Amino acid sequence: MVATGVMNPQVCTKYISGKQIKKKWLLVDVDGLYVGRIASKLVEILRGKNKPYYTPFLDCGDNLVVVNCGKLKFSGDKMNSKSFLRYTGYPGGQRLSYVKDLIKERPSWILMHSVKGMLPKNRLGRKLLKNIRCFDGGEHNLGSQNPEKIVLR
Repeated sequence: MVATGVMNPQVCTKYISGKQIKKKWLLVDVDGLYVGRIASKLVEILRGKNKPYYTPFLDCGDNLVVVNCGKLKFSGDKMNSKSFLRYTGYPGGQRLSYVKDLIKERPSWILMHSVKGMLPKNRLGRKLLKNIRCFDGGEHNLGSQNPEKIVLR
């Protein structure tokens, strides 16, 4: 008779310590890609879920340099209909911004906002958000980090 609910100790996953994590710098070009699809792939890399030693409570992901955020695409009619609502903290301070306006003013904010929404809402999520840098054009100022270029499709 086999006992149910008993874990086999040889099958359990072992977690790593923070000293064993190997972080890299990666360069991602998001020219012509859809915002939500690329954001979910970026979050997977930020969390480290693409590595065999993924540990849910540690920052084991890589650092990302994202270029060409001004050339992101949206599916459907989101360019005209999607809006972001914020509040300044003052009476009558509710502000409504549409994607068509934000893509001209600060396109990297749109990608950062979607990535932030997919990260955990705790200290780890705030720490992981510091590992991504978004740039509107094709140039970046992190050349001294020697980021390795990867292609996400």
